[in-house]
Amino acid sequence: MACWLVKSEPSECSIDDFVAAPDRTIPWDGVRNYQARNFMAQMAVGDAVMVYHSSCQHIGVAGIVRVVRAAYPDPTQFNSESPYHDPKSTPEKPRWQAVDLQFERKLPELIPLQAIKAAPALSDFPLVRRGMRLSVMPVTQAQWQAILALG
Repeated sequence: MACWLVKSEPSECSIDDFVAAPDRTIPWDGVRNYQARNFMAQMAVGDAVMVYHSSCQHIGVAGIVRVVRAAYPDPTQFNSESPYHDPKSTPEKPRWQAVDLQFERKLPELIPLQAIKAAPALSDFPLVRRGMRLSVMPVTQAQWQAILALG
């Protein structure tokens, strides 16, 4: 089992969206960065995923979800009415991926970015690197445990 972190603005998709639909899958779509897309292509059913809230008042890890459907062509890239539409992408040659995620648990308290940055065990974690803006990134088992220990 691999571990991942996905970043989202809570107004777009938050851990509370997963809490509200615990038996439903939520597609993680709209990712338009090639490196993040490549990470999504590596996600497998059963992988654990931390949901990280960004661009909001309370930034940090809010909960855990699971991959329930591995990467498939992101349908938003073909929808001309979607803000994620990509006119260069075709069904025959899709450029972007989506994965389906399902609720596992909400953390009792948000693990704030400041705590993650301050943890010596996480000094090499991509999230804390200056300029790191990826919305999908791998998390090692050691990093996963170090983050959860902060909560």
